[in-house]
Amino acid sequence: AAAGLGYVGSYVVSTYRSYDNFVQDKYTLLPAVIIICVAVLMFVIGLIGCCATCRESRVGLGVFLAITLILFAAEVTAFVLGFVYREKVKTDVQGTMSSVFERYDGNSPESTVVNVLQEQLHCCGVKNYSDWTSTRWFNSTGNQSVPLSCCRLDFRNCTGRLDQPQEL
Repeated sequence: AAAGLGYVGSYVVSTYRSYDNFVQDKYTLLPAVIIICVAVLMFVIGLIGCCATCRESRVGLGVFLAITLILFAAEVTAFVLGFVYREKVKTDVQGTMSSVFERYDGNSPESTVVNVLQEQLHCCGVKNYSDWTSTRWFNSTGNQSVPLSCCRLDFRNCTGRLDQPQEL
């Protein structure tokens, strides 16, 4: 269990690095850090439990049970807090993404991140392709199109034009 939690926590941290331009709040990683700390603690407590079992120590097993119950309560609390604040995180991420999309110019590092994100997630815009119509880039190009990173992979001749939404 500790290895599984450690993997999940480290995966979230490594994934965050790919999308850190979209998340301005640095406390976003706090749940992942807590998960990693819990994993390390679970590993240590698991060793204590194994040693207490091998020695058949009642006191050691009692301590192991008490610590396990405390950890379980902490995990339930983390789950509930994550559930309660999921809308706030969603709103914050959408707001940040909208500001990054607004600064899109096709050449900057942030533009590259937007292109990579849209290609990897097979999406276009924050909610859909119509989000691009309110950006400076869309209005400055004058060709009524979205970036080519919005194009579906199965359409090779996609131009990103809004009059062909089936290609986006």
